[in-house]
Amino acid sequence: MTYVISDIHGNYQKFCEMIEKIHLRDEDLLYVLGDTVDVGDEPIALIEDLSMRPNVYTIAGEHDYLAARMLHGFDKMLKSGATPDAGYISEMTQWVKEGGQSTLDGFRTLDADAREGVLDYLAEMTLFEEVEVKGKNYLLVHAGIADYDPDTDLEDYQPEDFFSEALDASYELIEGTTVIVGHVPTRSGKIERGEGSIFLNCGVAEGGKLACLCLESGEEFYV
Repeated sequence: MTYVISDIHGNYQKFCEMIEKIHLRDEDLLYVLGDTVDVGDEPIALIEDLSMRPNVYTIAGEHDYLAARMLHGFDKMLKSGATPDAGYISEMTQWVKEGGQSTLDGFRTLDADAREGVLDYLAEMTLFEEVEVKGKNYLLVHAGIADYDPDTDLEDYQPEDFFSEALDASYELIEGTTVIVGHVPTRSGKIERGEGSIFLNCGVAEGGKLACLCLESGEEFYV
């Protein structure tokens, strides 16, 4: 089976409960649609778990993308003992205020090898995945594609293009392809469907539920 989930935001316990609920098997595939870190209590434990699962593919969200830069700078500072510049300090302060504190705290507890593993995993997250299930085409991204042009290859977009513009549910973005996103919490607190689109973020970072969708069956799971 093929499953999609998004915006776990460091809620490792709920992720573990979801894995049990869907009975994820080695032959199944799970795609995580970004914003894996920040906000929740255990983002680093979650990253370490995900990195050990060969059947889990993680797409970057803006929180993951920013955390990768902030943690890389922090790790470089630890190794060199250098004083960070004012720009980095300002950006770090803002990131911590907006949910990065738990990610930074978890990262600081790791030894050098474990820190390198986390940094590698964050850096290797893709910006999108294209999958076909039962003859249907799906594009998996975190938020949408800013200024989408069908004549532009997906590889030619900048990382920010996949984070900065939320998908519009009122029209089909790509003909013949269902675009699945997280990013903006759904109003209903459940998985919602638009024109050629599916929205997965049910607001776990705001105290809502973690949602997961099986693409073969359409079955929805909530924790």
